[in-house]
Amino acid sequence: MPVIVVMSLILPRSNMVGLVTSQVRRWFASSRCKCFIVDGLSGIAMGVTLIAHRFNRLRLGSNFRTTYLNTILTFVETSKRALVYRDGNLVSGSLEALVQHMVPTEEYYPDRAYLFAFLLSARLFIKPHELLGEVCALCEHQQNLNGEGGKERLHRFVPRLVQLLAEWTETFPYDFRDERVMGHVRSITQKVAAVDAAARQEVSALLQNLLLRLTALERYEEGLARLATEAATEQLTQRFCHLVFQVDITELCPSATVLAQQLTHVELERLSYIGPEEFVQAFAKESPHLETSFKDMKKTRNLESYVQWFNRLSYFVATEVCKHAKKKQRVRVVEYWIETARECFNIGNFNSLMAIIAGLNMSPISRLKKTWSKVQSAKFSILEHQMDPSSNFSSYRSTLKAAMWRSAGATDERQRIVVPFFSLLVKDLYFLNEGCSNKLPNGHINFEKFWQLAKQVTEFIAWKQVACPFEKNPRVIAFLQASPVLTENALALASFECEPPDNNPEKERYKALK
Repeated sequence: MPVIVVMSLILPRSNMVGLVTSQVRRWFASSRCKCFIVDGLSGIAMGVTLIAHRFNRLRLGSNFRTTYLNTILTFVETSKRALVYRDGNLVSGSLEALVQHMVPTEEYYPDRAYLFAFLLSARLFIKPHELLGEVCALCEHQQNLNGEGGKERLHRFVPRLVQLLAEWTETFPYDFRDERVMGHVRSITQKVAAVDAAARQEVSALLQNLLLRLTALERYEEGLARLATEAATEQLTQRFCHLVFQVDITELCPSATVLAQQLTHVELERLSYIGPEEFVQAFAKESPHLETSFKDMKKTRNLESYVQWFNRLSYFVATEVCKHAKKKQRVRVVEYWIETARECFNIGNFNSLMAIIAGLNMSPISRLKKTWSKVQSAKFSILEHQMDPSSNFSSYRSTLKAAMWRSAGATDERQRIVVPFFSLLVKDLYFLNEGCSNKLPNGHINFEKFWQLAKQVTEFIAWKQVACPFEKNPRVIAFLQASPVLTENALALASFECEPPDNNPEKERYKALK
């Protein structure tokens, strides 16, 4: 009996293995050839090598031999353009092959890490509703969901499709605010319900959970909008601004430790509502060379509002200092904020820490020489060193690594808190996004960059999922987020009224502001 050996250089996790080998077996079963399938351990590209022993002596028609040999060789060439592996790791691939790689079958389910990395960054090249549409089309093609199919095969496949939908809604729930995405979900639900009653219940449960998350998000965003409106209308511009302040933060919250804890409440709540995809979409909107139009993508309001919170906190710190006419009171407030910053450092709340440092370093505050001469500033100098921007924030990065190590092994919820300096995190992710959005010379998507971005965003997800263990003080939190703050010009004017200008540039500035 003639022997044909087919070697499949495809990684075991690829669903193409089953598709190719089963097809090859069917091709040669009718030709009375003995067919062996050998899976290679790895390969630079997916490929198939056909070794035919005494091929010309096979009892096959000439057209049969030519047709199937050409089919296999065509598959070889197509596969070389599909997915590329190095040392067992996926490093690049065409968009079509990467989409195919995430589609489950009755025998295959994509790796969870791959799913996250691909769903995170694929939106640089294809919109979520288009991606889900392609997944649905591939599933229908493979499983014949629209026609007669083997019931046993469908019953094995449907739970995998439901699992894919569950993981997508769990990790990227905001994608499902798009009605076009939900249209595909309804189509999937109808087809699943017709095949498997148990799966129908699972889909119903996951959609219920999704609805709860999106409803909570909507309420949160409405609250942010109200805060933004209040802050805009109450922003102070008048000259004698200190006269309008009735509440002082040191009176409302005398303990710097408690204030640091309340700041951490604000930070963790705002972090928790930032969708991981917002990092990608924020940069995508700034990249006109990308293949996809992002005008209709979900807004990145949660990420943007978090950046605005950092700026507000800095201005809030400066306002709390400048609103006091007496030097003794200003000294007390400055030392209070330094102690709060130190407590933020101890907690692992680096974003509030940096915002406080930024506020105390604003020109209207740093110029108050008489005030600073009375401040015990040794602690502040230590904190400034920890957040020193030199060498790409090397001191902070070392501290962050230590905090991450502490968090990873912590049993106490307080030890698990890591609130990163957000602006630096965004900067790091920006450069990774640049690599993700640029295709390789052969037209492949650079999946190595996808992996790198996914790793950093996965760390961020772990940080934002930590529940704040401190007792909540709603009044203090409301004051931090909604109390009036001075504009840049009002701060400068208030500073000059606290301590008169002592050089010509300051005198000119003061004259212009009056």
